[in-house]
Amino acid sequence: MSAQALTADHPLATLSLSPGGNLDAYVRAVQQFPILSPEREEALALRFRTMNDLEAARELVLTHLRLVVSVSRQFKGYGLPQADLIQEGNIGLMKAVKRFDPTRGVRLVSFAMLWIKAEIHEYILRNWQLVKIATTKAQRKLFFNLRSIKQTLGIQDGVSDDQAKTIARQLSVEPQEVLEMDQRMAGGDIAIEGKLEDGEESFAPIAYLAAPDADPAQVVERQQSASLQSEGLLRALNALDERSREIVIARWLREDDEGGSTTLQELADRYGISAERVRQIEVAALKKLKAHLT
Repeated sequence: MSAQALTADHPLATLSLSPGGNLDAYVRAVQQFPILSPEREEALALRFRTMNDLEAARELVLTHLRLVVSVSRQFKGYGLPQADLIQEGNIGLMKAVKRFDPTRGVRLVSFAMLWIKAEIHEYILRNWQLVKIATTKAQRKLFFNLRSIKQTLGIQDGVSDDQAKTIARQLSVEPQEVLEMDQRMAGGDIAIEGKLEDGEESFAPIAYLAAPDADPAQVVERQQSASLQSEGLLRALNALDERSREIVIARWLREDDEGGSTTLQELADRYGISAERVRQIEVAALKKLKAHLT
């Protein structure tokens, strides 16, 4: 597709940066954006860098949305919606465009790749169940590299003890950590309810998982109670200032009959600040908790 300017009447000029509800339509739309020539890319980047031309920045972002979609596919195995991964990657892309210097002789696609991956990494670490606030840098490295190392070593199924030792040496972790992470990541998503096939519902986990003492609400309540009662976590929480502590508890450790976490906007209304400021406080507080717990 030839490179061309994205004028105000361009059919894709009004595309939202968020995938929204129809991911397939979004992906098809971003694929229609023209790939910029090196000359066009440099001209746009210079206009934005020297004259703060926001239209130039907008064209740089829109024409690289396909890159974010491509990168997001590398992280589909972590159990998070691809639309959310794309949205976080788009934030990384915008940060890259803001910092891009075309005079260094590097194409935006190479520069932006690092920012997109970094933003998606951070999102996964904040949200994926298997990576909690007490993980170390080495464990996070294991989390993000185990799949690719298994492919390099030709490991199709589970990791053996000898293979775990080899991987552990490469990533500076214990072999047992490799085995545990491999076992956890081997589990795929399974629909709890069956699908209708030829008028009959297929056999699914909902048919055999029920137990009188395993009500989901009670299980979640016990788990949250155990977390709150953890001596180490309580010490770490007490090291935070009052507002940061309340935000972390409301977002991550809430224990009430309603279930779920308090939204950023709800906390923003409570404290009279913006939702973005609440998010910044939350991120800073979680970093302090990580440091305290590790």
